[in-house]
Amino acid sequence: METTKLTSEGQVIIPKALREAHRWEAGQELLAIDTGDGILLKPKKAFSETTLEDVAGCLKYSGSPQSLEDMENAVSVGVKEQWNDRS
Repeated sequence: METTKLTSEGQVIIPKALREAHRWEAGQELLAIDTGDGILLKPKKAFSETTLEDVAGCLKYSGSPQSLEDMENAVSVGVKEQWNDRS
């Protein structure tokens, strides 16, 4: 068990031994969870890394496959329509 103090700015220094044990470095984001009789600090987890295989096919498309030329033409038409809507 370690002891620390709350500063007048509301900051708490986490003892070095605990930071090292949890591999927390400067800039580590922490979640402060009110447990009723205290506060639990937990590391905020970054989004897990995803790959193309993780998300490929998540947006279903029905119909025949479109060529790259068809897609580029559709984007071009959409841009022109938005540009004309602004004038």
